Amino acid sequence: MPFTAVCFDTDAGDAWSDALLDAGALSVEATDPFVGTPEEQLQFAEPGSPADAGWRVARLTALFDPAADANRALRTCAGMLGISPPDARSWVIEDRDWVRETQSQFGPIAIGDRLHIVPTWCEAPSAGVVVRLDPGLAFGTGSHPTTRLCLAWLADVVRGGETVLDYGCGSGILAIAAAKLGAATVVGIDIDLHAVRASCDNARANAVDATFDMADALPATSFDIVVSNILANPLRLMAPLLASRARIGGRIALSGILDSQVDAVVIAYSRWFKLAACRRADGWVLLSGERSASP
Repeated sequence: MPFTAVCFDTDAGDAWSDALLDAGALSVEATDPFVGTPEEQLQFAEPGSPADAGWRVARLTALFDPAADANRALRTCAGMLGISPPDARSWVIEDRDWVRETQSQFGPIAIGDRLHIVPTWCEAPSAGVVVRLDPGLAFGTGSHPTTRLCLAWLADVVRGGETVLDYGCGSGILAIAAAKLGAATVVGIDIDLHAVRASCDNARANAVDATFDMADALPATSFDIVVSNILANPLRLMAPLLASRARIGGRIALSGILDSQVDAVVIAYSRWFKLAACRRADGWVLLSGERSASP
């Protein structure tokens, strides 16, 4: 069945989402219109965020049954909210075999010679470390440059027996890869319950022993390796938190950082680390360094 998609930016994302669903939308997706730019916005519930942190503007994409009058629904919602209808664009999403199309976009990914990320519908290579992972609700399939940067870094630094913290675990791909590469203790943390559940499911599917939990359950212990693939602004805010979880002499890797954002992140961590850009891909940078003695 085809769908009618309607997209617009708003500073009242929650109210509009509820109104659209009440008006017959089949689904509403909210994204950051500034993601991947220096203007990227803070998300809710990130440690260190101001009390009023949140997206100033959200980009909403609502899907409607093609028989529905999407423009009328927008006008109805605007009337309910007491505001003017938004400047929206709409288009038709044709009916497709969504499962087959999704699978066609994700194939095996080789991370150097040591590590391979392989969807369940593909044959795994006979050599190397294999992580089985399918696309799902949580970020992290190995296809995004920031994820590949972190995976390559882990493949270089994990040699066996380490303790690893993956902050912002998403699908659990980095934590699972670390465990398969030989880390002894692996903990994944996220602010999204869906991500935590997806990580647990993916860990079971890969038969690895890893612990995943919400941010408020972050253990107070320190780790040999800390990796965080999120965005530059939350990484800056969480510098004291992430630094406190790296043992003296331990290593950290930070990704989700654009070239233009490197200096600000380096400065935020300078009390504890001498960070350097050790890997780059498609305008994204991975910073890494060792934890120095407490300042």
